[in-house]
Amino acid sequence: MIELCDVNKFYRTRKGRRQILDSVSLSIARGEKLGILGRNGAGKSTLIRIISGAEQPTDGLVRRSMSASWPLAYTGAFQSALSGLDNVRFICRIYGVPVEERVAFIQEFSDLGAYLYEPINTYSAGMRARLAFAVSMSIEFDCFLIDEVISVGDSRFHERCRVELFEKRADRALIIVSHDAAYVRAHCDRAAVLIQGKLHNFDSTDEAFEFYDKSVA
Repeated sequence: MIELCDVNKFYRTRKGRRQILDSVSLSIARGEKLGILGRNGAGKSTLIRIISGAEQPTDGLVRRSMSASWPLAYTGAFQSALSGLDNVRFICRIYGVPVEERVAFIQEFSDLGAYLYEPINTYSAGMRARLAFAVSMSIEFDCFLIDEVISVGDSRFHERCRVELFEKRADRALIIVSHDAAYVRAHCDRAAVLIQGKLHNFDSTDEAFEFYDKSVA
């Protein structure tokens, strides 16, 4: 399970301290699918980073008894001067997984060909995202984090991503941040709404969207 208890997050700005998350609490168990709704700038990406462990809360408690991915297709962790392959090896060593086995999967799945051996700073945004998604799928997390709808590559690659994530890993927990009602309803059991730093939890996606639609009207 992953639990957040009374999590607060502040950032320093030129106009003073700004609160992004205000006493946020949530929990997600193995196999659960949770959607998080909110307008742009509501703090959804900050929340996802805190859940993943990439960022620390200002105060409050985060408990993890299962592993969480970084946000899928997130490319910020790559070292741009290194090749795609060197980045893959580095990430595999950090997570303590066999390198060569994962490299074979990533090479086939990302479809980067010879570019896997080139520096990341020569990649297009789409190539980076394809590599990042392939790396995410090569490590077996208990909970996958999705920040907005996955739209990596062409339609063939979209289908590959769907099969890998939603079919082959149907038993994993998911936390999906998205504005797309159809996407959240298709993949989530329940949802929460983040408004002005407060997270409102609901037992169903329909209840959450009803509340969200009223709040942004």
